[in-house]
Amino acid sequence: MESAALSRIGLAGLAVMGQNLALNIADKGFPISVYNRTTSKVDETLDRASEEGKLPVSGQYSPRDFVLSIQRPRSVIILVKAGAPVDQTISALSEYMEPGDCIIDGGNEWYQNTERRIVEAEKKGLLYLGMGVSGGEEGARNGPSLMPGGSFQAYNNVKDILEKVAAQVEDGPCVTYIGEGGSGNFVKMVHNGIEYGDMQLISEAYDVLKNVGGLSNDELAEIFTEWNRGELESFLVEITSDIFRVKDEFGDGELVDKILDKTGMKGTGKWTVQQAAELSVAAPTIAASLDCRYLSGLKDERENAAKVLKEAGLKEDIGSASHGIDKKRLIDDVRQALYASKICSYAQGMNLLRAKSVEKEWNLNLGEMARIWKGGCIIRAVFLDRIKKAYQRNPNLASLVVDPDFAKEMVQRQAAWRRVVGLAISAGISTPGMCASLAYFDTYRRARLPANLVQAQRDLFGAHTYERTDRPGAYHTEWTKLARKGN
Repeated sequence: MESAALSRIGLAGLAVMGQNLALNIADKGFPISVYNRTTSKVDETLDRASEEGKLPVSGQYSPRDFVLSIQRPRSVIILVKAGAPVDQTISALSEYMEPGDCIIDGGNEWYQNTERRIVEAEKKGLLYLGMGVSGGEEGARNGPSLMPGGSFQAYNNVKDILEKVAAQVEDGPCVTYIGEGGSGNFVKMVHNGIEYGDMQLISEAYDVLKNVGGLSNDELAEIFTEWNRGELESFLVEITSDIFRVKDEFGDGELVDKILDKTGMKGTGKWTVQQAAELSVAAPTIAASLDCRYLSGLKDERENAAKVLKEAGLKEDIGSASHGIDKKRLIDDVRQALYASKICSYAQGMNLLRAKSVEKEWNLNLGEMARIWKGGCIIRAVFLDRIKKAYQRNPNLASLVVDPDFAKEMVQRQAAWRRVVGLAISAGISTPGMCASLAYFDTYRRARLPANLVQAQRDLFGAHTYERTDRPGAYHTEWTKLARKGN
């Protein structure tokens, strides 16, 4: 009788994401206890639970009451700011938890922090999951993509809940057990890195269409709506079409034109690029998107540079570049360039996941990663199904670029891709994401690179040796002595 009155699960941390996820869980028929250090957040959540259908949410006002209101083995989701606040919350709650109980951190945490906490939890007999949650506020309430990694037993304890709460697509819920340790957080981090690349590439497509093609916001809204019916169908393309339609409430025109061109960030993109460097995985599109966010922050410096360089004689060539442009062809070229660039960005993210999986022995299933991103999350896109199938055909696929289907598409689109990048360069419009993707493609597809000269230089100044193409072994040459002999 007592256990019937207890909640099935608990959630601590009731900012918007926490509230929405708690209400989602309750909406799926699982009684849930909620707790927040600021008691008004508990009351707010209870009010919403009542308004949104008298949902089975139980508000608790102390760590002890919260933990004891959950049936054993207890599972508690934490949704607080990453870092020290997570440790503080775990410390407050674990005091009342018992061996076999589980803590699930749903924040954007650095994966090594999760691995440390797994060890600390084990000492107390507690289970631990680090769970990436993607989809923003709407996803949390209506169906996110969930990436839980850590204790398999902990996952099994809440599997029925997570599978109901996650976004649903035709081949199942957008959740799977990712792997051991901090794998769930790592996969979410790379997801966010791919998201950085996606957003940058879309902004470049917008820049070219607006400033070279001279398209209005109304035209852009229609173009993105049209693109969202084809191969580019995705959450980010869909919301971009909506953004162009919103009028400015304080004046004429559309709101998008009044927004300051400085981009914020939370850190997951930087972590992705750092990890790529650590693992010697090329991720130029993701790195370019990060660099652009840094440069966008230098608003005053950029305005000053524009003025100084104009005085130095730099002419604004954007107008002349758009003169005589075939708009219809430009729109189609940009669509193809965006698609090809995106494939390279996703290929980089997938290769980073594979490299980390090998290093940590996580045994990540890349096809499953693509599948759980098909719904709920920010990078959800129709072509993720094709990425899933590419890895199902060949789990050891070296890169998406060499999957037969994607390879064909890259080849078909490269002429349009090169036209867009060339046009942007001649117009003085920066397209670092598209350029990085194209350079990645062109470097990866070449059987021979100029790295032979780099190796010769390294050997000359540092005696680093080199290998030859025609015989085995390591060689060193007295380059300067031989070059100047007889001169």
